[in-house]
Amino acid sequence: MNAKPARILVIDDEKVVCISCVRILEEEGHQVEYVLSGREGVERAVQGGYDLVLIDLKMPDLPGQEVLAQIKERRPDAVAIMITGYATIQTSIECVKKGAFDYIPKPFTPEELALSVDKALEQRALRRENEYLKGELGRSQTLGQLIGCSEAMDELRKQILKVAPSEFNVLITGESGTGKELIAEAIHQNSARAAGPFVAVDLSALSPNLVESELFGHVKGSFTGATQDRPGYFAAAAGGTLFLDEVSNVDLHLQGKLLRALESRRIRPVGGDQDHPVEIRLITATNKDLAKMVERNEFREDLYYRINVIPILLAPLRERTDDIPALATKFLKDARSGTSTSVHGFTTEAMAKLIAYRWPGNVRELKNIIDRLVATVDGELIGLAHLPPEIAAVHNVLPASRVDVPASAEELKEAKRRLKEMVYAQVERQFLFKALEDAGWNISRAAAAVGMQRPNFHALMRKYGITSDDRS
Repeated sequence: MNAKPARILVIDDEKVVCISCVRILEEEGHQVEYVLSGREGVERAVQGGYDLVLIDLKMPDLPGQEVLAQIKERRPDAVAIMITGYATIQTSIECVKKGAFDYIPKPFTPEELALSVDKALEQRALRRENEYLKGELGRSQTLGQLIGCSEAMDELRKQILKVAPSEFNVLITGESGTGKELIAEAIHQNSARAAGPFVAVDLSALSPNLVESELFGHVKGSFTGATQDRPGYFAAAAGGTLFLDEVSNVDLHLQGKLLRALESRRIRPVGGDQDHPVEIRLITATNKDLAKMVERNEFREDLYYRINVIPILLAPLRERTDDIPALATKFLKDARSGTSTSVHGFTTEAMAKLIAYRWPGNVRELKNIIDRLVATVDGELIGLAHLPPEIAAVHNVLPASRVDVPASAEELKEAKRRLKEMVYAQVERQFLFKALEDAGWNISRAAAAVGMQRPNFHALMRKYGITSDDRS
């Protein structure tokens, strides 16, 4: 057979059929597991990250059609083959119409089973390849959302492309509002898991009493209000990436269970008595110093090293002020979308204040301020008088740094360099917009009119994230 080795789950109440499938398919190099009930099969199929599921059509606790429906509802990408008796082939055909890949009538030969499985896995591989190719544009767009031309942002993009293909756990640290979830999603979109789910969980927003249930799921009756079995976020992220933001909020008791899940790659729902395999990549984030929390016995050292395989530190906005003009312009464009506002830019004085401000809330604060200004400002440009008092009151026009006034000749030299870059950036952006507007946003005509080669003109547009969507 040509199919690559795969993880396969057999759901059939006849043990002899299950053992036969295991024997046949293991000889083909596959890893095969089985369960003897439909209900257990649904949970295993949803949480286990299997490449293929074989489902018996007739089972006493839950019919095969219902097993297929529940699996496809929770894992639409699941690939299934129905196992059926001759008398129910018509029903099997109906299952194929509802999402099953194929059906195998009993009794089947080893060759018939292996051939059907081989075809299903080949089809799955082709579908994933197509999804991956279609996702290339999405991955490019995700990196494109990392706005900025600063050295820090250039290094961050390189780091994302370097770590994304691996399966190692990633810990993203940085102040609140620096965009940790955006970085996590960029890693996912540039990984081999891009076709799988990206599940983001803000642990600080969950009730402490429900965190375990939310992460690992629960079984019916395990606590008041648990009226049915419910998978958790680990199960929802099977085959993809689970992003846990503010991981420092997890208490020590649950940290132990999280560590066990990462080490064994198995989870146990609250109130359950069986472990279930789960296959995810974990990315965590925090705005706290976990190393210091370990020293204070507030965070488990073994868990810290388990999640901190690849560390990524996000610089606060005050340390990459070169990115502020591009970010502010992008947020302005986004805020204008769908409105009738005439605001389309900033005065030089207003932009200088935005650059000089320290932004304690980082990128999130900048976005909120721009949204507010777009909603309230009349006219075409956001000026000094429109800015909030705390921003307008900033006196220095140097890019904000840890100290406002340079303390040495070297710091003075660096401040002058960055101020020069800030001025250049403003002039270059205005130069590009004027050339494009004069040429009706035809890039070739705009480049020719200003005496530049089209590739150079276009490269300058990319530097500042200018696209045809910025056209007023």
